[in-house]
Amino acid sequence: MAVNVRDVAALAAVSVGTVSNVMNHPDKVSAVTVARVQDAIKSLGFVRNDAARQLRAGHSTSLGLVVLDAGNPFFAELAKGAENRAMEEGFTVLVGNSDEKPEREALYLDLFEEQRVHGVLIAPFGDAMPRLEQLKARGTPAVVVDRAVDHPGFSSVSVDDEAGGYLAAQHLLSTGRRRLAFVGGPMPLRQVTDRLGGAQRGVAEVEGASIEVVETDSLTVRAGREAGEEISRRSAVDRPDAIFAANDLLAMGLLQALMKNSTAAVPRDIALIGYDDIAFAEAAVVPLSSIRQPSELIGYTAVQLLLREAESGPDYVHEHVRFQPELIVRESTGGRIF
Repeated sequence: MAVNVRDVAALAAVSVGTVSNVMNHPDKVSAVTVARVQDAIKSLGFVRNDAARQLRAGHSTSLGLVVLDAGNPFFAELAKGAENRAMEEGFTVLVGNSDEKPEREALYLDLFEEQRVHGVLIAPFGDAMPRLEQLKARGTPAVVVDRAVDHPGFSSVSVDDEAGGYLAAQHLLSTGRRRLAFVGGPMPLRQVTDRLGGAQRGVAEVEGASIEVVETDSLTVRAGREAGEEISRRSAVDRPDAIFAANDLLAMGLLQALMKNSTAAVPRDIALIGYDDIAFAEAAVVPLSSIRQPSELIGYTAVQLLLREAESGPDYVHEHVRFQPELIVRESTGGRIF
């Protein structure tokens, strides 16, 4: 049978109210009594029902975070930043992985609402705004991360992905490459389409340059490997001489496939650049050039905005923080070829 607060009170020879004060307001209890109650808790192995306590208090000390891919180091760093800021204010972060599936995203939003979390951070797949509006109407604030939103009722923290795509294409073109390929997907992801749009803008500025789109079903190493194998099977004249991968995991898969098939060397035959600048990018066999996002800072800032909104009234003016990406050049894009 589970130990309850009455058992602790009986062993410590105090009232249930005193046990509650020791756990929640120890400053109201003498040091001797606190020690006696804590000894009883330890002796009985008592674990308090925090969910019930939060329900009675009407608020939670937990925040919900829904990410697109928990296996992507970018989101691991984002979650780390969110946890660091949350812990500074006495909150914890519960992480849900949508795995780029709308139905899983919806399940986690339902779960977090049922758990009465203090607020939700979400990197959405597709258009999640109608569901977030429901959350807000029922008292749960939300902040969108890793994507800018135009909705006046929600704050967001993002990186200018269009500018990042432009930086990537501009860098590849500056080395003399002219037949570019963009590898990424699925296209419902706003981050993917923005990065592609920026790259297309950069290519349009250079006469004789072109860019093809190789769409993938996910932003994973596996998807990158499959795209790389398809490109490797092409003849030299049909292959791109540069590839911009929508993220570093795709770039890692592309690099593996190109090295395995030995038909096109990186960067001699194909320059390769990724996006995110995860730790693995620098450690690759051919260190990857990448577009860096301040992943940890995105999570940290998002929690700041979420807590600020939760503590404000209905007249709160929502904020849209957009960081600028940074070009990181490594061996995978090589030097100039002309």
